[in-house]
Amino acid sequence: MDYAQALWLYFILLFGIIIVPGMDMFFVLANALTGGRRAGLMATAGIMLGGAVHTLFGALAVGVLTQLPAEVFRAMILIGAAYMAWIGYTLVRSSITVDHIGKAPSRSSWVAFRQGLITCLLNPKAYMFVVAVFPQFIRPQFGPLWRQALVMGVMTVLMQMLIYGGLALAAAKGRDALIGNPQVTQWIGRGAGVLFILAAAFAVWHDVFGHVGT
Repeated sequence: MDYAQALWLYFILLFGIIIVPGMDMFFVLANALTGGRRAGLMATAGIMLGGAVHTLFGALAVGVLTQLPAEVFRAMILIGAAYMAWIGYTLVRSSITVDHIGKAPSRSSWVAFRQGLITCLLNPKAYMFVVAVFPQFIRPQFGPLWRQALVMGVMTVLMQMLIYGGLALAAAKGRDALIGNPQVTQWIGRGAGVLFILAAAFAVWHDVFGHVGT
C-alpha cells in the first residue's frame, strides 16, 4: 500500500464513520434547531477542534509505537485491525435509528462552541478509534510523521465541516431526514461497518501476507 492508497482508504473510512448518526451529529442538530445556523456552525467548529486534538493524540501514539521493535509494532497494527473489524461487526449488526432529536437549551455561540469541543474531547471511543486506526495509515516509509498527521488532521476537520456543517445549515431538513427515514440510517451504519471490516482485512493482508515474500 503506497501513500496515495492509504490516504484514499482513510478518506473513505473517515466519511463512513462521520456520516453515521451519533452524539456529535445530534449535538450539532440540537443547537442548530434551537439557536439557528450560527449556533449549529459554532457547535460544528468546536467538534472540528476536538477532531484536530484527536489527530494530534493519534500521531503521538503512532510516534511511540514506531519506536517499538518491528515485531511489536506489527502486532499492535494487527490488534488495531482487529478492533476496526469489531467496530465494523457491531455496526453491521446494529439497527441505528433516530427516534427523537431533542432541542438544546438556548445558548450563546461561544457556549455552543465550547460544549461542542468538550463533547468531542470527552468521547473515550474517539481515542480508542485513533489509536486503532492511525497506525494503519501513518507509516514511517511515507515520510515525516508530523506531515502525515497534518494531512490526516486537515482531512478530518474538513470532513466534519462538510457533514456536520451541512446539517447545521439545513437543520430542519436534516432532522426530518434522520427521523423520517429509519431504514436509511440503518443502512448508513451498516455500510460504514462494511467499510471498517474491509479496511481491517486490507491492513491484515498488507502487513501479514505482504511480508511473506519479503
